[in-house]
Amino acid sequence: MSESVKLDAAEKELFRDSVKKFLEAEVEPHYQKWEDDGIWPRELWSKLGENGFLCVDMPSRYGGYDAPFELSCVIIEEISRAGYGALATGVSVHSDIAAPYILHLGTESQKEYWIPKLVSGEVVAAIGMSEPSAGSDLQGMKTTAIKDGDDYIVNGQKTFISNGQHADVIILATKTDPKQGARGMSLFVVDCHLDGYEKGRNLEKMGLHSGDTSEIFFSDMRVPATEILGGEGKGFISLMDELPRERLILGVGCVAAAEGMLDWTIEYTMERKAFGESIAKFQNSRYVMADMKAEIELNKALAEKYVDKYMNGDLTTAEASICKLAASEMQCRVADRCVQLFGGYGYMKEYKISRAYVDARIQRIYGGTSEIMKELISRSLVGR
Repeated sequence: MSESVKLDAAEKELFRDSVKKFLEAEVEPHYQKWEDDGIWPRELWSKLGENGFLCVDMPSRYGGYDAPFELSCVIIEEISRAGYGALATGVSVHSDIAAPYILHLGTESQKEYWIPKLVSGEVVAAIGMSEPSAGSDLQGMKTTAIKDGDDYIVNGQKTFISNGQHADVIILATKTDPKQGARGMSLFVVDCHLDGYEKGRNLEKMGLHSGDTSEIFFSDMRVPATEILGGEGKGFISLMDELPRERLILGVGCVAAAEGMLDWTIEYTMERKAFGESIAKFQNSRYVMADMKAEIELNKALAEKYVDKYMNGDLTTAEASICKLAASEMQCRVADRCVQLFGGYGYMKEYKISRAYVDARIQRIYGGTSEIMKELISRSLVGR
């Protein structure tokens, strides 16, 4: 679990400023081209690593920085606030979703081999859970890993895999005993360069265009038994233990993205005139923006509360689900209202509010749909 040590406000803001400067210099001039290309260049990962923006809360004994989790949140906040939704997704998958599996469940040799490379950006990480017939219902997955001597033979496929084209290592969910349901699920650390591992096409999405989201195929891929994570048959339990951080960091990003959209909208409505005065002077505009500000602040306070709980080691699955549900639904409402205040220009690609609008829609789906979040929350209240 993440450390409970917190930085003082000055240290945190100094780090935030360094993230902003990096994004302004290395991302802003190129991001729209990357969106048009459907992928950002591999060297961006190396630049992120060189500047200390990957896996910041990994222990120093594995090449990390021993930073508190709140600095990982700062990175995702600033990327999201700037409107780089695809980049926020990719970095959070790498640093806040995949890497902790290795730290918390890996052997010493796995940690010593992979984590320094994740910190530096030499290696890009992904996580393989979703399949064509198994998204939120992970127990329905069909990818198998069958024991064969000292190895497992993996066959199957995954889809919607963020970082799929760039990935060098993937945390792979499989069925080691297909007859046992959840108890037959196991996780592996898989080198993406193994024979039998095939990257499929880079999927074309409604939003997050520069994020490489891929199909992955496994054909008699031989994985050493030493690469199992957390023990055979422990995959489902391990997933349930690690998913709260994933949902928390998604909620944090949702709040920051909404803040960015509101900032752009305030600026636009103050400059844009209609009927002889700025749009911001109209009562409807002012009240809509006031509503958005209130929603954002409520969700921000909730996210900050749950970040503290995570750092203290007592964030529950239900609380992480509440954060993800509330923040992602709020982000989509804010995106819609901001586009409306931009009017026709909000529908134009040259205004980044249009990109933020389509990027926001996935937040209610990946990392667990809003419907699954409601189910998990309700179980904490009244049981199954």
